[in-house]
Amino acid sequence: MRRAVIALGANLGDRGSTLREAAAAILAVPGVRPVAASHEVESVAMTLSGPDETKPRYRNGVVVVDTDLEPDALLAALHDIEDAHGRVRVERWGDRTLDLDIVAVDDVVLDAADLTLPHPRAAERAFVLAPWLDADPDAVLPGAGPVAALLAAVGDDTVRVEEPRLFASRPSELPGAPQ
Repeated sequence: MRRAVIALGANLGDRGSTLREAAAAILAVPGVRPVAASHEVESVAMTLSGPDETKPRYRNGVVVVDTDLEPDALLAALHDIEDAHGRVRVERWGDRTLDLDIVAVDDVVLDAADLTLPHPRAAERAFVLAPWLDADPDAVLPGAGPVAALLAAVGDDTVRVEEPRLFASRPSELPGAPQ
């Protein structure tokens, strides 16, 4: 089993419902087991030109899972979930109904055509770091350092959304867990 960190984002449609449905779909992937989840945060849209206040704001979150899937198989499953939520890939960093990115898988370093691990911009993105820190206060981005220090360095410009976590954050809170 490997520990994987997955970032979720949406700026079109019912963003909160989409993130919660996507988190549930991730947990339904065979070979994936829940570890922790963040609350949602809201942030300005990031485009190729930089932050864009004229675009719909994003909702973001992070789920941490254990998986026996290889990173490329996990990515394929995430693309299927995006497709099921109407994701269209027309413009790089354009508006989207759902965006699922693998941030890290243990200490795996990978530079393939369709997947780079750890995610090359994760250390620069408060909308990834803030929810990741919420899900796992001891998180470390491989090759970059503690997520808390990285977030302090970039500044947290996200706004926490008062919704429940994307899924129960502790194994004892999961459906069917012994009480």
